[in-house]
Amino acid sequence: MDEYRNKAGTKAAVIAIVANCILTALNIAVGLMSGSYALVSEGGHTLSDVITSGVAYAGFKIGQKPADKEHPIGHGRAEAISGLVIVIFLVIVAYEIITGALDKIIHPELITVPDLYAAMMAVFGIFINFIISEYIIRIGREIKSPAIVADGKHQKTDIFSSIAILFGVAVSNMGYPILDPIVGFIIGLLILKTAHNIAKENINNIMGKVPSQELINNIKYIADNTRGAHNPHNIKVDYFGPYATVYMHIEVNGNMTLSESHKIVHTVENNILKEIPEVKSVMVHACPIGLSYNHEQKIDK
Repeated sequence: MDEYRNKAGTKAAVIAIVANCILTALNIAVGLMSGSYALVSEGGHTLSDVITSGVAYAGFKIGQKPADKEHPIGHGRAEAISGLVIVIFLVIVAYEIITGALDKIIHPELITVPDLYAAMMAVFGIFINFIISEYIIRIGREIKSPAIVADGKHQKTDIFSSIAILFGVAVSNMGYPILDPIVGFIIGLLILKTAHNIAKENINNIMGKVPSQELINNIKYIADNTRGAHNPHNIKVDYFGPYATVYMHIEVNGNMTLSESHKIVHTVENNILKEIPEVKSVMVHACPIGLSYNHEQKIDK
């Protein structure tokens, strides 16, 4: 799995970088040639895609490093951190695009009416961005890489940008050239929205937000179906980028010997590790059946 994950992540990053280098050159060249500020803005956006794809890949590679003495649970959170670095780039690009668009809206004499080439480039951008973004997101989810998924979602905003540019070119040629910088402004807002979504997702990953109920139910099911283990509870899951660690309690017969309960505990741990590939570490605590006590451990200042 690790070898496949490495190859798939590398392939996704290379395809994203090559595709965005081509789109950047074409968007800026056609934008300048056709007089479309919106298309030039999109060129700046795709240039940021090149940078963020590199950042995503760097985070992916660091997250692949095995655990060591200083990082006993591995380096997985590097992927979520790289996702936050992507957010910074997105905010900078959005600021540049929005301020440039506002300048043209305030000074309409700076606006030129984009020609047919801008529309053709927008259609090409929609097609390429759809294929690339879907591929990157699918690979990212398959290998459970927050960095690759974040990069794919960033790429997907270019689809909406290209649709907006196509609409803007059409309306501008109907006698409303002011729409071109307005579309550029909307592109900037779309980039900010993407930055917000990526930031929220990766901050939740770093902060240890409760995972999906489906994962919790799967852990409970595996523990419940292990001979001698009963009532799995107090389950806590912490994500480290693409993988997770689990801490939980089970109930066992209170009359068992320490060796017998120890064997059941390790069987539960091994079953979870075997059945749920994203879980890389499991710690199980055994409680006597029927013994009730408060598991809550508040972290106070």
